[in-house]
Amino acid sequence: MNTRKRLAAMRRAGALPGQAAPPPPNPACVVVPDQPCDHALVDSELNRLLYAYEQGVRSRFTAIIDTLKTLSDCQHTLNFAEEAQRIAREQLGYELPAEMLEDSWIAGLDLRALHAWCTFQAVKSSVERAQIDQKPLCERSLLDRGFIQSCGYHTVDISPCADGRLQGLVPFIFRLAPNDAVFVKAYAGAMFDIDDDIRDWTQRELCRLTGGIPGGEDANYLKIAVYHYSTSNPSHEGCAAHGSQDRVAVESALARLNELRVAIDNTFGIGAAPEILLIGVDTDIDAIRVHLPDANGDINPHRYVESFQIYHDTIGMNTAEARQHIEKTITEAERAEGWARGAGGTPSGIRRLIVHLLEANLSQIEYVIQHHDGRYKVIGHNERFICVGEAMGELQLRNKFYFAHLDTVEEGANDMDVGIRIFTGLNLRHGLGVPVLVHFHYSSRVPGARDRAVARCKRVKAAVQARYPTLHDNHQLFCQMAVSDIHGSERCTYVEEETEIVGH
Repeated sequence: MNTRKRLAAMRRAGALPGQAAPPPPNPACVVVPDQPCDHALVDSELNRLLYAYEQGVRSRFTAIIDTLKTLSDCQHTLNFAEEAQRIAREQLGYELPAEMLEDSWIAGLDLRALHAWCTFQAVKSSVERAQIDQKPLCERSLLDRGFIQSCGYHTVDISPCADGRLQGLVPFIFRLAPNDAVFVKAYAGAMFDIDDDIRDWTQRELCRLTGGIPGGEDANYLKIAVYHYSTSNPSHEGCAAHGSQDRVAVESALARLNELRVAIDNTFGIGAAPEILLIGVDTDIDAIRVHLPDANGDINPHRYVESFQIYHDTIGMNTAEARQHIEKTITEAERAEGWARGAGGTPSGIRRLIVHLLEANLSQIEYVIQHHDGRYKVIGHNERFICVGEAMGELQLRNKFYFAHLDTVEEGANDMDVGIRIFTGLNLRHGLGVPVLVHFHYSSRVPGARDRAVARCKRVKAAVQARYPTLHDNHQLFCQMAVSDIHGSERCTYVEEETEIVGH
């Protein structure tokens, strides 16, 4: 092909020399010409509600940069403080700290600090509105506590990678309704802490045995590890904790699941271990890959079913036909030979859960087709802040924050380092700081629990600052602390409102 023809072909593909070709549209819907992306098993109304929720949360964060740019342009005008508050009220819905505005004519606005302060305000606003915003989502989702118990589980403990692209895992990708039977703890690379998980399992089993979990007398505990990968840029946009090596991500997550089973069996007796499930997420299109346990509960990493392929194969079918195809696809995978062979079929309870997760994820695939052009425009990181400690169920949205579950910074050092590395590219290189929210829960039923949660926040905050002294000393690290009551109404209450964000 001569140069002219080659350039013409590249223009048609949307790329010129030196530029990468744009990623193709979501391949799940490319079946035949003019085939509409309108699947019989998709919950269109839930998709509409989720999109409204997404737009509402994102708008609180996206307005920050534009507002600060406006303030930067007019910061040396007369009556700037009054004008700035008017602009903030109109564009953000709240006023800014007066002390950050009144002396701006001397040394200029501290835009880095204002950006962090506004980010924390957006977090608080989203959490405060969560009960209103998420109520219709909970009412619409069928994968609730009752469904989980019907599969034979009193608890589903999920450990996804801490990557921000998985922060919408429960309500969007899995379509699970928020409920007290589902727990989420994220770790870099999905490498959850085994000792911590043994404590969690022990506590939930004790609650079950003492009748503290309604309907859980004969139910089991399910541990799910969730890794992720990128089909359009596998070498760079996969799991950062595993160097974007998909095979390493799969094998590491599975090894951790198996280690948990062995640890509990060795400690409490053979047969005590929880059931396990391994799931992968293609973060480009939010499709899932479910690895099927065999009759012994063991998982072969090569034995799996992909929702992307199911969507592709069943679009155009009616509801009954599509559901039959899902069952058939799972059965065929169970009977696979060679590398994908397993010791018998998947047990009925977990099989029922897998069937419904696959069906529910079809709605998310179509959600991405309808609202994000089939593949997310930003397939990499685009988080707004780092959350360390314990996650907030009130804020679950893709790429909204990077989360590191930890009790001490020392034990979560790897997770924190990955987060700082991500924000070096997202914020620091552009002159912005790194907002870090330190958050822990407490129980108002336990005397003194809130004070202890606040003390934990302070210890972790101090440890974060000590681990990254250069960022802290250069006014590039902004820490805010918050606590929430797991048995009361207090949600994400900021501790010491006057933090170093103001007047560092």
